Amino acid sequence: MDAPSPAAPRRRGSLATLGTLAPYLWPPGELGLRVRVVLAVCCLIVAKAANVYVPILYKRAVDALGGGATNGTTSVAAVITAVPLALILAYGTARVLSLIFSELRDAVFARVAQRAIRTLGLQVFRHLHALSLRFHLARQTGGLTRSIERGTKGIETLLQYMLFNILPTLFEIGLVCVILWHLFDWRFAVATFVTVTLYIAYTLMITEWRTKYRRQMNEVDSEANTKAIDSLLNYETVKYFGNEEHEAQRFDGALKRYERAAVKSQVSLSILNIGQAAIISVGLTVVMYMAGVGIVAHTMTLGDFVLVNTYLVQLYQPLNFFGFVYREIKQSLIDMERMFDLMSVEREIADAPGAGPLRVDGATLEFRDVRFGYDPRREILKGVSFTVPAGHTVAVVGPSGAGKSTLSRLLFRFYDVDAGQILIDGQDIRTVTQTSLRAALGIVPQDTVLFNDSITYNIAYGRPGASTAEIEQAARMAHIHDFILAMPDGYRTMVGERGLKLSGGEKQRVAIARTILKNPAITLFDEATSALDTNTEREIQTNLKEVSRGRTTLVIAHRLSTIIDADEIIVLEAGHIAERGRHFDLVAAKGRYAEMWRKQQEAAEAGQPIEVPPPFYQPA
Repeated sequence: MDAPSPAAPRRRGSLATLGTLAPYLWPPGELGLRVRVVLAVCCLIVAKAANVYVPILYKRAVDALGGGATNGTTSVAAVITAVPLALILAYGTARVLSLIFSELRDAVFARVAQRAIRTLGLQVFRHLHALSLRFHLARQTGGLTRSIERGTKGIETLLQYMLFNILPTLFEIGLVCVILWHLFDWRFAVATFVTVTLYIAYTLMITEWRTKYRRQMNEVDSEANTKAIDSLLNYETVKYFGNEEHEAQRFDGALKRYERAAVKSQVSLSILNIGQAAIISVGLTVVMYMAGVGIVAHTMTLGDFVLVNTYLVQLYQPLNFFGFVYREIKQSLIDMERMFDLMSVEREIADAPGAGPLRVDGATLEFRDVRFGYDPRREILKGVSFTVPAGHTVAVVGPSGAGKSTLSRLLFRFYDVDAGQILIDGQDIRTVTQTSLRAALGIVPQDTVLFNDSITYNIAYGRPGASTAEIEQAARMAHIHDFILAMPDGYRTMVGERGLKLSGGEKQRVAIARTILKNPAITLFDEATSALDTNTEREIQTNLKEVSRGRTTLVIAHRLSTIIDADEIIVLEAGHIAERGRHFDLVAAKGRYAEMWRKQQEAAEAGQPIEVPPPFYQPA
């Protein structure tokens, strides 16, 4: 079984998350991207070196101006000569270089960052499609999509702040401490280092404390988003039962929990900001006092005082930003944890090592002593065996819960059998690739779900890349071409979310056209007409007859009148095959099938007289 579920992710931890991200920043086989990483680091070093040298040039200019003070009668030429023009130009150049190389760093690294985001996003998307149906039945779509959205955004934030803010700032702090020790006194370096260390330690401690509130905000936000999407997807059901206020109360309950977590988060943020401001102020006061004492004692110049002040202001500005940056990084790591947790969910269904493509030669389908249960404690299929010869039609009937639809899920390998085998032309479907298996299968389901796109896109989904002529031919065979042309936008008509703009019969015809375009070797009808009215069903039956002609066909049927000409009918009950045979033989046997047939006939006679839909399954 897939684990962990979307509702209960396994916490990875920050180091594990960073370790997962690291390979994408130094991608193997991508020389161009690696060169960009090296160039970005070089730009970073040059930018920081220029930034650290700016206060030194500033100090020298101040000392030069202080030593060359003039009185009011000095000539203009003397004033110009006294101005340290070279130092001022060097000061301006250093500031410009620091800015230029910082921007170059971002520009050079942008492709690396965006490629990492794109690659990870694509991997998560592919991984989610590779997970089993069991995972997707348990998922909460709103929370899942929000987790992916926040995770990819978190990668960008992490790269922006950690690589080009936190690490460079720490490098600059160390460089400033060395310069202060070299130029003045070890006490300046120690005071600066202690202040910075206390600031960082306090920030880390408080941020770790308030992280739990950020987690709560994320979890409740996902819950609220899930409730909102679920309610909107079931808009008609909400209206049917007049439960708008009930849905609003459920949504508001999640918002209230978010409100409480958000308030706690803001209060803890204020505590963090107050402590950070106090530590910076005390440290700056101590260092400036020591510089003032040095000037009074004539061991330091006015330029030295300016230098110390400039360094500290220049250093504490990113440190003041450090609190915000660290919070953003922690938030990004939290967001990324959830997304990477999805990547760690193991695939329940995977291709076997060395699996080859399915070789179709006639498409004989066989279920051999198949046993399966969604829960190990409750077996659904209990040793089911039957064969659908190439080009023949076999129908499976039975009461709800007998395991009929489970057959289709096992055939498509949404799940694997617990015991027994499913074979196509003698090949166990577990030994072939899933791609080749599903390429040989086509299905017209009971509940056709369409993409929120055009009719063309939905038909072409059976074979992406099909030409317009092929799409229209499939529509003609499904008897929907004329209907499409009668619509204002024709084949460009948007079908709405899940195809809700089309009727049940129209959606079924689109599904039939999609299957015709795919041209599968084996076709499966999973109660394809049970939800339709009689007239629409009769029309759809004609379409299905064309689809199944000459193909290996497995039919999961609800209305027995549609399968009377099947080559074999299997009655499935409580996971066992209760009866099997042709329609008239089973009726004559007066067993379970005959009872089902009698009840359906009585139900039809009790209502308005209706014409029995013609069977669309022809004997081979």
